[in-house]
Amino acid sequence: MPILNRAAEMQHEIAGWRRHLHSNPELGFDVVQTAAFVEGKLKEFGVDEIVPGIGKTGVVGVIKGRLGSGDTVGLRADMDALPINEITGKPYASTVANKMHACGHDGHTAMLLGAAKYLAETRNFKGQVAVIFQPAEEGGGGGNEMVKEGMMERFGIAKVFGMHNMPGIPLGEFAIRPGPIMAATSEFDIKVKGKGAHAAMPHQGIDPIVVASQLVLALQTIASRSVDPIKSVVVSVTKFHAGDAYNVIPEEVALAGTVRTLDKEVAAKAEERIRAICAGIGTTFGVAVEFDWDPNYPVTVNDAEQAAFAANAAREVAGARNVDEAVAPLMGGEDFSYMLESRPGAFIFLGNGDSANLHHPAYDFNDEAIPLGVSYWVKVAETALAPA
Repeated sequence: MPILNRAAEMQHEIAGWRRHLHSNPELGFDVVQTAAFVEGKLKEFGVDEIVPGIGKTGVVGVIKGRLGSGDTVGLRADMDALPINEITGKPYASTVANKMHACGHDGHTAMLLGAAKYLAETRNFKGQVAVIFQPAEEGGGGGNEMVKEGMMERFGIAKVFGMHNMPGIPLGEFAIRPGPIMAATSEFDIKVKGKGAHAAMPHQGIDPIVVASQLVLALQTIASRSVDPIKSVVVSVTKFHAGDAYNVIPEEVALAGTVRTLDKEVAAKAEERIRAICAGIGTTFGVAVEFDWDPNYPVTVNDAEQAAFAANAAREVAGARNVDEAVAPLMGGEDFSYMLESRPGAFIFLGNGDSANLHHPAYDFNDEAIPLGVSYWVKVAETALAPA
């Protein structure tokens, strides 16, 4: 099955939905207008069951096949935007200050709506398709909330699939891998409490900036000296806040950052080493060092069998040459990981072409990718739920 003729026919309509969502971005769980738009479209399509308010503001629609009863396959899209000011200058650019669809969730939502429309029209499968529209992927853990509320059990979802656009992958191509495909994410906060002093008399205080600087350098040894070099880990300090004056050594420095890994044991090792480094440097310089660790999204792990299934579905749509089945894992995080912990499934990348990168104020979803994304969703659903 190449790109569906119907998906190509609907491209302009789906792009219109996408651009409407792009102009009206919402953050986190506060995707009330977006969820209402989704719910309205699902009603318009004649979806059999529509349940809003799952995971606070998530929406699930259930489409029943015409070929008899059977399993339920879940297809998931994320709905939330990012706190970024858009600079694209497009006619449909964000109308809301410091809110922007800079990760393509508008495209994901629109493509899944397109697939829902097609599947509700044709119903050429056995069982049910659950189209899942999730809030708060960008740090809020909306996927976890939907799972914790019993979404999988409530709708009898046996397998679940996710998709994300990816700049740098050519338009018309897909990329996937079995096993870990995106990293676990954790955040940390560190406070170094020294002793303030006049900048001209540093000997009368304990300079927390010097101590914190030593900490930043020492944390870099976790990747280079504490973890097996064959395994992946990223430790990045992303905040360093201290002082307000040229001539005052401050009392306190606040650091924060993130750790990314593809292995739970490596994540545990990184936490252990950060704690030890904080304690050791605190003792060395005679300061109090407070450390707080917040484990966030787990590793996104594709089930091997379902990754092969998803790759085959992508080949049917895009052709064998246009599917990379061994893409390198990314160190970014993704809360579809919670759904994959709950049910077997797979997460795939869809090429966005030569665009600005994700989370960049000049990024825009490529509407030319819409027919491929819709066709992929349909192929996954119809193949997974084909009569025996």
